Amino acid sequence: MDLTTLIAFAAAFFVFAASPGPDNMTIVARTITHGAASGLAYGAGTVAGILIFLALAALGLSVLAAEMGTVMAVLRYAGAAYLIWMGIKLWTAEPVVPELHAVKARGSLLSIFMTGMALNLGNPKMPLFYVALLPNVVGASLTVDHLAVLAGVILSVEVIVIGGHVALAVRARSLLRSEKIVRRVNRTAGGVMIGSGVAVAVSR
Repeated sequence: MDLTTLIAFAAAFFVFAASPGPDNMTIVARTITHGAASGLAYGAGTVAGILIFLALAALGLSVLAAEMGTVMAVLRYAGAAYLIWMGIKLWTAEPVVPELHAVKARGSLLSIFMTGMALNLGNPKMPLFYVALLPNVVGASLTVDHLAVLAGVILSVEVIVIGGHVALAVRARSLLRSEKIVRRVNRTAGGVMIGSGVAVAVSR
């Protein structure tokens, strides 16, 4: 796989990953309200879902994944319901200064990770992205070497995209110094998460 092909894939994937959407908005919202670890856990879950679809593509199963309507729908609606539930909790939560409200428990971070992964596995656009792009990048076959290289490109791009969103959200989080401001941020973030959940649920 030549350098020009990799650059083309990286550019296309960067646009796909960095474009505004429920995942990026949720990463920002969770980082502001619960700390960087929470945002990174959700982001890591989304990357895991992306890599799973890449592995399916390597096995020639992307088209099959695109046709698994019932399974994809269950994952999408479950993830959307969880986002909406978290958004409602944020909206109604008592304001607490961020330093005392960070998510650090391994179990909590794992559930956040699993939510990010489930939403990506339930995203009907994900297999279609690979079906449309990969044949133009690697041709008819996707070898183990191709898989490793593309996974490296995806991880590199996601480190930039997710890291950038988390860094900006952490900077915004540092400005929260009163309960009044925290309440407003909680409700804004809660509204964003509810909206993200609804957007995921109605997406086709």
